Amino acid sequence: MITVGVGACRGVAADEVLAAVDAVLPAGADGVTLATLDARAAEAGLRAAARQRGWQLTGHPAATLAAVAVPTPSGLVAAAVGTPSVAEAAALLGGGELLVGKTAVGRVTVALARHVDLRHHGDAEVAPGLTDLAVNVRAGAPPDWLRAVLHRALDDSAAYPDDRSARAAVAAAHGRPTDEVLLTAGAAETFTLVARALTPRRAVVVHPSFTEPEAALRAAGHPVERLPLAPPGYRLRSVPDDADLVVLGNPTNPTSVLHPAADVAALARPGRVLLVDEAFADTVPGEPESLAGRRDLPGLLVVRSLTKTWGLAGLRVGYALGPADLVARLAARQPHWPVSTPALAALAACTSPAARAEAETWARELAGHRAALLDALPAQVAVVGEPRSSFVLLRVPGGAQVRERLRAAGWAVRRGDTFPGLTADHLRVAVRDPATSRAFAADLAAILDRSGTAPAGAPGKS
Repeated sequence: MITVGVGACRGVAADEVLAAVDAVLPAGADGVTLATLDARAAEAGLRAAARQRGWQLTGHPAATLAAVAVPTPSGLVAAAVGTPSVAEAAALLGGGELLVGKTAVGRVTVALARHVDLRHHGDAEVAPGLTDLAVNVRAGAPPDWLRAVLHRALDDSAAYPDDRSARAAVAAAHGRPTDEVLLTAGAAETFTLVARALTPRRAVVVHPSFTEPEAALRAAGHPVERLPLAPPGYRLRSVPDDADLVVLGNPTNPTSVLHPAADVAALARPGRVLLVDEAFADTVPGEPESLAGRRDLPGLLVVRSLTKTWGLAGLRVGYALGPADLVARLAARQPHWPVSTPALAALAACTSPAARAEAETWARELAGHRAALLDALPAQVAVVGEPRSSFVLLRVPGGAQVRERLRAAGWAVRRGDTFPGLTADHLRVAVRDPATSRAFAADLAAILDRSGTAPAGAPGKS
């Protein structure tokens, strides 16, 4: 979706507005929204311009626009209308990516931003008859022994859930006391709890990454600042000193990049909550960069999931690890009995020493399967960064069309353009067994050959 922020003088005409918008709007753009100051949204010229093109026109209070960080604020504008920016702030409001900064065309100022659907996830790509490479849940899971645990838990489901055994098992697995463990209905619940319990002055989300943390913060009314990492490596960099909430993933979804633990730990400091999403940590043999056992870092909150390795997406099983006072603040925002009896049984079972050993075995097998996928990819495809998890991020020329042709050939892959900082040419592909990966790569090569796409370089280069 494209949002064009508009600042205009009183009495501006529709043709003036449209001339300014057309000066910055890409050819063929659809899903266009005009946004401006609420006091200007009633202007006849702005309303007529939106009506002629069938665009939605939205007005925002000056105080709302004033809270948006913009690259070119103006003291004169602030004195006149109560916000240092109208066009850029209106375009960026809600988390847009600024494509065209403040541009004056006659009596109209415009700015253009692209907005992504932060609530889009891989499950939306899956449909009957398609081989699922869009969802990063381990194929063939849960294993038989875990199914038996879940079936037994159903017999206990007439009673209210008792989380003591599960909490103790998670605490033991990570060498922490039980008051530093928060059990959640899926790892994603932690992001909502953080958004409800905290009031960050400057929340920074490192991107590209899983979009639920930002979506939860915005839904709770918190301004969010994006910290984009640079291709091709998407390596972690410093964050603003005054950020009091920092969110990042490790390994990062969708890039599959694994950041060094020392670099992540260096971001922790008093007065800051450092939220590290380790939902895929157990896909890396030995979990070498995990901070789950670190109790010495101020404000560190580590989020973990059982969904990916154990095939429990529908059960919603996760937990967070952090300082006892922070865990208590988050728990106070949960309803009674937030985690079901079957989910508690899974938490206890999957954090046992035997289960963790099995997860380690699978992680080592996964590394071989990932190498097989990378070896099979056609030359026209660039692998982004150095993948270390259960998925890889690809850059494919004409990605949007390729994704549709893959669907027609029976493959579901995850589109990349709903991740801030990525484009339609980015596709995320789950690692499966080598035979499946080779079949996928063959179909992808055939699609690219038919389109006449030139080689992008050796796999592993971006």
